[in-house]
Amino acid sequence: MTSLPLRKRPIDIVFIAFFSIFIVTCIISDSVEGLGLDQVADSTNILVQWNYTYSSNFDPLYQAHPLWLRFISGTSAFVYLPFYVILIISLAKGWNRIQLFAVIYATMIISLTAIPIFGVEFFGAQGERTPNPLIFLLYNGPYVLIPLLLLIRMRKPEPFARRF
Repeated sequence: MTSLPLRKRPIDIVFIAFFSIFIVTCIISDSVEGLGLDQVADSTNILVQWNYTYSSNFDPLYQAHPLWLRFISGTSAFVYLPFYVILIISLAKGWNRIQLFAVIYATMIISLTAIPIFGVEFFGAQGERTPNPLIFLLYNGPYVLIPLLLLIRMRKPEPFARRF
């Protein structure tokens, strides 16, 4: 079965846009946390400064950077980021062989984001909870929602032979 051209798969164009943004946020945000860089206002590293601005206002857990969060962010920065590049190419070209890897990725990131991080941000100790749930959800929600939609997209064989 042949894949539909990308122009006939508009949801894949949306995925390409989001995963392109995810590449940028992995570089800006997840690499800082994954490398264990202290998020302080007077850092000479511009990425650290940007992360400090966000975390000091909206995400005390991210600013505290516990070791377990460092592992999750490091996985995002150094494992998911290369996958995003391959996924974007696969989405653009309609390569069905990405399906299994997309399912594995989506399952992992939903589990690693929605359960531990969202759990602590909304139900954790007082000093770890987000002071602004709306901003937190606007910033972090796509990292759960988009992989969930990708998982739904990849639910049947030959995902690129159909629109959704």
